[in-house]
Amino acid sequence: MPAGFLAGDTMTRIDGPRLLPRSGKVRQLVVFLHGYGANGDDLIEIGREWQDWLPDTAFVAPHAPEACQASGFGRQWFALTFRDPGERWRGVNHAAPSLDDFLDAELERHGLGADRLALVGFSQGTMMALHVGLRRNARPAAIVGYSGILVTPPAGVEDPSGLSAPGAPPVLLVHGEADEVIPVDGLLYSGETLAAAGIASQWHLSLRVGHGIDRGGLRHGGLFLASAFGLPFPASA
Repeated sequence: MPAGFLAGDTMTRIDGPRLLPRSGKVRQLVVFLHGYGANGDDLIEIGREWQDWLPDTAFVAPHAPEACQASGFGRQWFALTFRDPGERWRGVNHAAPSLDDFLDAELERHGLGADRLALVGFSQGTMMALHVGLRRNARPAAIVGYSGILVTPPAGVEDPSGLSAPGAPPVLLVHGEADEVIPVDGLLYSGETLAAAGIASQWHLSLRVGHGIDRGGLRHGGLFLASAFGLPFPASA
C-alpha cells in the first residue's frame, strides 16, 4: 500500500498515476516528483516518452502531500513564500520522511532493490529528489533533476545528515538557459556544491528554454537512466 504521513492528526496517503512497463515485467522503477503548484499528472506522460528505452520500467508520479494555496488544483511538497531564505531547507526536511516511506513502499510493491530505483524531479520536485536521493540509506541508481536546485542549509544551520560521496548515485542536472523561475545559476550552484562534496554530476543546458523541459532535455534524461540501470544503448537513440 502507498505510504502515509502525518499532517496534524490525519494520516493522508501519498499516491498518484502509474504507468506499467511496456514489457509487462517490472525490473526498474522511476518515480517522478512534480513541481510547486502542479501534481503527478504533470509528469507521468514522460514515462511514455521513455518506454522505448526503458521497456521494463514502471513509472509512478505521486501527488505531493499538501494542497498549494497558490494553485486551485495543484499540490506542493512544502510551502513557499519566496521571502524566507530558510524555508526551502525546512521544507525539504519536513517533506522527506513521507517521500522516503513512499519510496520504500513502492520498492516493496514491485519486489525491487534500491539499485533499481531512479528519482526524476522538476523544480521543487528536483529539490526533493536531490535531498532525499542523496541521503537514503540505500541509495537509488540515479537522480535526474530538471529546472531545480540543490537545497543547502542557510548560514549558521548545520546539516546533520550531510552529503556523502561514497555510494552516491549518478546525477544529471538539466536546465533551461532562459529559466525565469529558477535561473540557470541554480544548475551551476548545484553542480559546484555536489563537486565540493565529492559527488560528480553531469549537466545539460537547453538553449532558449524557460522553466520547462524540451525534447533535448527529455532525451538526455531517458538515456541517462538507461545507462544508470545498465541497459544497452538504445538503437532508437
